[in-house]
Amino acid sequence: MDTPLPKQLDTRFRSALKRLRSAGRLKVVARSVTTELEIAGLMKIHDGAQALLFTAVDGHEIPVLGNFLCCQANCEAAFGIGYRGIRELVGRAIANPLEPRLVGRAPVYERSWTEGFDISRALPVLRHAASDGGRFITAGVVIVRDPETGVYNASYHRLQLAGPNRTALKLDVGRHLRLAVERAARRGTPLPIAVCIGTDLALLYTAATMGSQMPESANELAVAGGLCGQPIPVVKALTQDLLVPAETEIVLEGVVRPDLSMREGPFGEFAGFSAAEDDAPVFEITALAHREHPVYHAMNGYGRETVMLRKYVLEASLLKVLQSSVPIVTDVDMSAGGLHRFHATVSVHKSTPQQEGLQRNVMMAAFGALKDLDLVIVVDDDIDIRDPLDVEYALATRMEASRDLVVVPRARSHEIARVTDNGIRAKLGIDATVPVEEQERFRRMKFAPVAPLADNELGNAMPDSLAWLG
Repeated sequence: MDTPLPKQLDTRFRSALKRLRSAGRLKVVARSVTTELEIAGLMKIHDGAQALLFTAVDGHEIPVLGNFLCCQANCEAAFGIGYRGIRELVGRAIANPLEPRLVGRAPVYERSWTEGFDISRALPVLRHAASDGGRFITAGVVIVRDPETGVYNASYHRLQLAGPNRTALKLDVGRHLRLAVERAARRGTPLPIAVCIGTDLALLYTAATMGSQMPESANELAVAGGLCGQPIPVVKALTQDLLVPAETEIVLEGVVRPDLSMREGPFGEFAGFSAAEDDAPVFEITALAHREHPVYHAMNGYGRETVMLRKYVLEASLLKVLQSSVPIVTDVDMSAGGLHRFHATVSVHKSTPQQEGLQRNVMMAAFGALKDLDLVIVVDDDIDIRDPLDVEYALATRMEASRDLVVVPRARSHEIARVTDNGIRAKLGIDATVPVEEQERFRRMKFAPVAPLADNELGNAMPDSLAWLG
């Protein structure tokens, strides 16, 4: 699905859902379902397939959207462009930020409450697994303006319901929101935030970017504008001094109270394990607002959408670093089996003997670019890096274990992988490329370029001479 990359792209949430529906990638579940384990269980069973819109949720009028961006086909349909185009959009976003455009009225505030609301009754928040500590908002993008720098940040953080107008807010070490909360705490003031549920695709992807590719100095509302090629329309929040994306389905306004904490978790995270219960600051909600007839977006913590959101973001970051440092790199793929985070396959084109050995440099550059990478496979560009069978073919026919395995002992990885020693583990590079002087000997045979059989050329009728086949 490769089309020319547009200068501007309509990435509004509802526009994306319409494209998804037109492409046959959105299926409606009309039977009655419950937020207590059932919806999340159905999302997991159908993970990696079409998005699901649950329109008859017990006790709630608001439908639930699940598996929205859980696979390549859904992502391409939602954006209306191919995966390479999505990566290019991500790549241009940081380099070409566009400040958001302030508007006076916005769909997100078509219905609003500043008192007397109960989010547990108003929103179809899911309990995802029996081991979870409660009901969690999982697809909310948290908007914050740093109290010291004034820079806007957007990021994903789960929220566990704790009452009509309170949740626990999970904060991870090293994230920009945590820094903002700590800075507000030092000032002795609560931190205003807005949680956007069902928001612009450009913001969904910007919020998934982290590390060196999204420095603390980057205004992520402007970066989202750079991604879609036009300023994101924003509106002033009702009860907090913040800007909110205007066409968000649902928004929760409020403050993080670092002086208050509660127990948060357990909750199933992207690696498949339940995070332990721990202390978390309290998010005190001062306003609930949503569009007329909103859609509630939910993600399973241990689900493909959670990791798929970072696939193209991380691939774009990795490709940028590798091609600038090792020009023989042609493409990268971060595979589903590696949770689009821990494993990468890199395609290279070696054309002269002087380029021999650069495939090993690729491994080191990749490990340096993304600390969570633990396995890098380097293959020649005649291998389809998105076809696991073709990559395994390269391992079977071009990798010799006694010379082609490169082990980097005791390097920094992600502590969520339980096999690590508090985040320390060996990293493995596999050289499955063919030496330049051997390329002709390893060249695969080719067949004649014939047209595939049409449907009307396939059937079950047998000639009389083969009647014995039945």
